[in-house]
Amino acid sequence: MKKVSIFAIAMALGVTASAYAANPFSDVPAGHWAYDSINKLAAAGVIEGYGDSTFGGDKLMTRYEMAQIVAKAMAKGANVDKLAAEFADELDNLGVRVANLEKKADNVKITGEVRYHYADNDEDVDPGYTTKLRSRIWLNGAVNEDWTYTAMIQNEQDFRNDTGDEDTKFQRAYVNGKLGGVAVQGGRYNLKLADGNVYDERFDGIQASYGKDVKVTAGYGKATPSTPTTHKFTEGTLNGSTLKDTSDEVWYGEVSGKISKLGLKAGYYSFSDVESFSNYGKDNEAKSGSDDLDIWAVGANYNFDNNVELGFTYLKGEDSYATYKDIDDDGYIATVSYKGAKAANPGSWGLTANYYDQGATTYVNHTMNGFADKMWGFKGYSVTANYTFAKNIVGQVEWYDLEEKEGDRDSQTLWSQLLFTF
Repeated sequence: MKKVSIFAIAMALGVTASAYAANPFSDVPAGHWAYDSINKLAAAGVIEGYGDSTFGGDKLMTRYEMAQIVAKAMAKGANVDKLAAEFADELDNLGVRVANLEKKADNVKITGEVRYHYADNDEDVDPGYTTKLRSRIWLNGAVNEDWTYTAMIQNEQDFRNDTGDEDTKFQRAYVNGKLGGVAVQGGRYNLKLADGNVYDERFDGIQASYGKDVKVTAGYGKATPSTPTTHKFTEGTLNGSTLKDTSDEVWYGEVSGKISKLGLKAGYYSFSDVESFSNYGKDNEAKSGSDDLDIWAVGANYNFDNNVELGFTYLKGEDSYATYKDIDDDGYIATVSYKGAKAANPGSWGLTANYYDQGATTYVNHTMNGFADKMWGFKGYSVTANYTFAKNIVGQVEWYDLEEKEGDRDSQTLWSQLLFTF
């Protein structure tokens, strides 16, 4: 049962404790922290104690006993809507009717975040810099005891010009629930595959998960990134051309588990009709159409003392367009992290370092804020630092130094952001 403050119930009655000087209970001394509130509730007829003139403050209370107190407070005109909603079933059994609106007092929750970011990129990457303000409003509603609905509206303002381009979109809309022992999610949700090293963006589809110690997840749908990624080829006859990474159909599956402090994960991700690398011929001759892309991943992470964590992921891309040109079709990511900023804990901070060596066929929409998605395969490193300045105000700085594997471009990016959540 949720903890309930007897002082809060007393305040809801709207009377002062000084009006009731007499002590009705022999086991509540005058110096007790709850003395005034208990006297107030007793004088108002909300609590009666036990027949031997004792209050029994250390005894456990059943939900029905609490419901009796709420019912009496309601009869006295106290505003206890949230308590009435919590104990609605018990109140109904006691013959006290609660309106449906009261019962759903906390049915819909609204949260949000505001993020300002600035990124400075080297001259080989377009655009040279970005500066945006992003606002998100999240809505979460309870459908019933087993199902919820989540939606997110996003507004983004681009400050790179005098007018400040602005865009508002309905970015998320999905349901979560249970069918027997299977957790189900469906709609437009955010999908992170292989910890974001394969794909990390919105996704239209459905997925099912089963298990706790060993968790199995499978899903199907369509990759629908809000900003399709591009690869700019810089060698051969396709110098400067741009192609999009989108996919008509996606299947994915992951298995994860934990042995003490060791976490293990394996995944398979199948993207059909990817509009990308198929256009690069083995002899630098342009090809038309699109191809399928299958990616396998295995990974492990070890948490030493809840502060330091090491991780490693291996990726293998199996695809038909790899036959057009002899390209690197596998890769890996090594990660080390220390602590981490927590929005609810001012002064908390964290550091993370990653080393990447990923072939062109091992990712579709990468999680990083660097420019891997504009490269045809890449290797390099990133370093991230974050810090909580005040409750729900977190700053973050990221540095990326990447080199294209199938081309001749380098990319250095300094990304910074300040995030407010509410």
